[in-house]
Amino acid sequence: MTRWTDLDMNVKLSTLWITASLSYLYCDVISLMDPVLLKQYLAGTVNGMAFTPGFLLGAAILISIPITMVLLSRVLNYRVNRWANITAAIFMTAVQTATLFFGWPAPYYLYLSIIEITCTVLIVGYAWKWRKPAVQPRVAAPPAATAASK
Repeated sequence: MTRWTDLDMNVKLSTLWITASLSYLYCDVISLMDPVLLKQYLAGTVNGMAFTPGFLLGAAILISIPITMVLLSRVLNYRVNRWANITAAIFMTAVQTATLFFGWPAPYYLYLSIIEITCTVLIVGYAWKWRKPAVQPRVAAPPAATAASK
């Protein structure tokens, strides 16, 4: 079994983004089961906020950030990866924290928000402390055996 401390930083960051993304998405699914919110969704206004096409596009863009970071954490080079993770995680932490001040959050929302915020704060911490790995020296392979040398 691989220990968390033994994982490559790209894997750690990507895994935290997966956890945050699933928490964001499942919180939205659960909110559809909340009878008070469901009535508001059907009316097109939740807690006084109209769900216009522009608002929904903004929500789609917002949720695409952590989803995209799952992939980017795996493929970007060190410097860009580090700063993309720090920037995206600070932004998502701020957004999720701000949502807690729009009315009184339901217990499920508060619980999943704690998970989401914990993941993004950990991402910031790991990415901030992440140092570029030392370049491994390349060792030349031994010359291939030829038919004449056999």
